[in-house]
Amino acid sequence: MSLDPSKPTSWRDFFKPFARLGYGARGMVYLVLAFFIGTAALTTGSGGDSKDAVRFITQSTASAIITPLLVVSLGGYSLWRLVQAIFDTDDHGFKPSGLAVRAGLLGSAATYVFLALYAFSLWWGNTIASGDSGGSDGFAKTAAAFIGAGPVSLILSLIFAIVGGAHIYKAISGKYRDHIQASEAVLRWIDLAATGGLIARGVIFFIIAYLLVQHGLAGEHSKASLADALNFIAGLPLGSWLLGATGAGFFLFSVYSFSEAVWRRINVEDA
Repeated sequence: MSLDPSKPTSWRDFFKPFARLGYGARGMVYLVLAFFIGTAALTTGSGGDSKDAVRFITQSTASAIITPLLVVSLGGYSLWRLVQAIFDTDDHGFKPSGLAVRAGLLGSAATYVFLALYAFSLWWGNTIASGDSGGSDGFAKTAAAFIGAGPVSLILSLIFAIVGGAHIYKAISGKYRDHIQASEAVLRWIDLAATGGLIARGVIFFIIAYLLVQHGLAGEHSKASLADALNFIAGLPLGSWLLGATGAGFFLFSVYSFSEAVWRRINVEDA
């Protein structure tokens, strides 16, 4: 944020810190997920999903402070993704590949809006009724029923497949470097986190896309979440090892998210 009184302030000056907080919030969610998945790998379980991570964070001893900050941060991140998608701040353009990336950004915005609302519903439910999460569960079930609807699930499966491919391409090509402002020494560490984290997330998106098609055609709701993807991995040969590798990948993605909170170009001026 500019502190020069000679320069007029605008909404952009106030927006950047919220976008950076959003990357940090995403890193926190994936750090908790990595912990869940790593624990599940040791016990041959299935881990949890993003809602479990948010619930874990909001039920901490400092939840009265952390939860509102988490809600605002996730909201800021969602808004930044929306700005990126609509105003094309990163110059993806209107080619099929660029439109696919921008569609993925819209999907990301929707996902984190859901998580922000879910975190708020947990916080609000705990505020008005200690420990009563019925309202939040109802919200989650309503959203899951909508996502599980046949036509919606098939459309989402295509989006998840495209975004998964984009993540892996981004990891291999190093395109994420175009949006990072850091020294070469720092970038070498970011490369490690970004490559492993983006590939792990891309693979998960592919699995979710497959499950969305499989269960969407069968009319089975709420069976293509992150938790279901982890269950799928756990059921494969050497499932516990693959689950452990996924947890390590999610940990790397959390590190990558934290690094974006510090060194990512928030080029909202281009909007």
